[in-house]
Amino acid sequence: MLLAGDVGGTKTLLGLFNRAPRRPVPVAVRSFPTLEYDGLVPMIREFLNAQPGGPPPVDGACFGVAGPVMDDSAWMTNVPWKVDGRAVALEFGLARARLLNDLVSIAHAVAVLQPEELHVVQAGEPNLSGNAALLAAGTGMGQAFLFNDGRHLVPAPSEGGHADFSARTPREWQLVEWLTAKSGRAEVEMVVSGIGLTNLYHFTHGEAPCVPLDGTPPPDLPRIASERARDMSCPHCVETMAIFVSAYGAEAGNLAVRTVATRGLYIGGGIAPKNLALLSGPEFLKAFTQKGPMTELLQTIPIKVITNAQAGLLGAATFANEF
Repeated sequence: MLLAGDVGGTKTLLGLFNRAPRRPVPVAVRSFPTLEYDGLVPMIREFLNAQPGGPPPVDGACFGVAGPVMDDSAWMTNVPWKVDGRAVALEFGLARARLLNDLVSIAHAVAVLQPEELHVVQAGEPNLSGNAALLAAGTGMGQAFLFNDGRHLVPAPSEGGHADFSARTPREWQLVEWLTAKSGRAEVEMVVSGIGLTNLYHFTHGEAPCVPLDGTPPPDLPRIASERARDMSCPHCVETMAIFVSAYGAEAGNLAVRTVATRGLYIGGGIAPKNLALLSGPEFLKAFTQKGPMTELLQTIPIKVITNAQAGLLGAATFANEF
């Protein structure tokens, strides 16, 4: 049996899987609020102890974590944890326990996803000998490359979400100035992510928020902005989502250009499946394709939203399945 995890800034999924020839089969999956735990080890212990009959025998484990991974350890980007794969292996007597960047974990799921787990934004004309790429706005912004080695798509990590945000419009220049005054610089994640949606909400609303901001716990501003943009009940929320969608499309196009992702551009994360209508609209594709001499190439690149909410967990299990 395999143990897999998708450790995010907001929630963590842990799962037990049976090995299978191509796609491992889930046996038990549970969601945990990440910040309610001091680390991954107590979360795993609670999960395994809760299984019928007690902790099952596990012969391999893999965890996708939101942060750069070096030598099977990682300080997470938006969580005050250090995760150490070797420490996990020793704690639970595992022969193998590997850490992957969370987007690399999702990338390992790409090859085993079914058509019904993908929403097509642009059909394009896939070049099967080309590279692919993946980006995902969730709590933060993750990116990964999938390089074609002639036989497989080989995932590679990126921390491109922390690259500088590039303004394209007068309003985005105002946003860059606002973010720089607030945080010292403007990076992609500050605009295209859950963190980014919160920033955009404050930027567009100024001193006139459409919901009270002094309550406890704080309101879920990304959800509120998305809902009020859909029902057109708040013009500032409409602008929030318009800036977000255009910036998301532009960054997706940037990643596709950098990797020459002619096989496909995949969009993961929790925000995209909740906003399929906006991402399928003209503003996203306009921002994606408007890259000067690369415009015609970008119009041929397939764009697909991953709708399987457990793709990161599946990818970690798929990687462990190949041990």
